[in-house]
Amino acid sequence: MSGTKGARARARIEVTAAIKDEARKQLAAEGAARLSLRAVARELGMVSSALYRYFPSRDDLLTALIIDAYDSLGAAVEAADEQAVAGGGDPRERWVSVCTAARVWALEHPHEYALIYGSPVPGYTAPRTTVPPASRVGLLLIEIVRRARSGGGIAVPPVSKGASAEAERIAADLAPDLPPGVAAALVAAWAQLFGLIGFELFGQFNRVVEDREAFFTHAVEQLAHAVGLVGPYTAGTGGGRGAPTAGQVRRAS
Repeated sequence: MSGTKGARARARIEVTAAIKDEARKQLAAEGAARLSLRAVARELGMVSSALYRYFPSRDDLLTALIIDAYDSLGAAVEAADEQAVAGGGDPRERWVSVCTAARVWALEHPHEYALIYGSPVPGYTAPRTTVPPASRVGLLLIEIVRRARSGGGIAVPPVSKGASAEAERIAADLAPDLPPGVAAALVAAWAQLFGLIGFELFGQFNRVVEDREAFFTHAVEQLAHAVGLVGPYTAGTGGGRGAPTAGQVRRAS
């Protein structure tokens, strides 16, 4: 009996993967707003009622694709950070490595990036199950700054009087151990990081930025400075060997 259950479980995993693969093809061809369970079933040679046993609604399938995309991005940036740490990278180098890995992932998965950071899908509301996967990049950036503060120190960015209450609330919610100015700067940097990537991916940099890799590296180095990673960092907090380029991250992923 256990063998039969195991075979059924494996078959379910395989069919679920096939459904999601076909749905990703539809995302690339039609966009998330036009994702159709009936069309997915038709392409797979399934009747719609059979597909509904795996994903009861379009929103359930969208949620699965969104979680997969966030987790894929999260795994890519975490692997890049591990590589930077293993190479003796200091906090600024870790920061640039993580940001670069996010850009590389987006360029290699444009339709999945558009699903999670593009226009909202009409009629779809993401459930709370998407929050932990969506938080992986942001939490890693917070951890890099947190480690820098406990090791070599950081410069605390100023906060305008009008934003001080919001900065304190952000710090209380996201990083109570960090100064409010740092927490607010981290949220701004997180938004600017994905703004940079989105501008490149969706064409807003056309005829404006030519060497986009160099521009991106410069921009995320400025973001590192904005959150307080100003150094200098010594061998005690990192080896200072230089952050990898996008090409190096791509080869390592």
